[in-house]
Amino acid sequence: MKSRIVFAFGVLGLAIASAKSYSLNLYSAVTVGGTELKPGQYSVEVKESKAIISNGRVQSEAPVKVESVDSKYPSTTVRLANDGGKMQIEEIRLGGTRTKLVFDVHQGQTGVQ
Repeated sequence: MKSRIVFAFGVLGLAIASAKSYSLNLYSAVTVGGTELKPGQYSVEVKESKAIISNGRVQSEAPVKVESVDSKYPSTTVRLANDGGKMQIEEIRLGGTRTKLVFDVHQGQTGVQ
């Protein structure tokens, strides 16, 4: 009996420590982490300071800043930035949560003026 309780708490601890996954629908082609994602349904997983966006065939990793807001988002929305004619994911607001994922759309660009 005691070993079952210890096992249950161990499994619960692993479940809490694992990364959460969210569903995301893209309606047009976008770029994130240097990878172009075509329209379709994707999974977003946040591990530490990285977001992993995948749909089974394509996977992209990008550094992300996780922010919390005061109230829950009613639905998942994606904010895009136009970078030289290519649309890049700037933010993902996760529906049903108070979580916002902020991507650095200017990462890797040089500021030569």
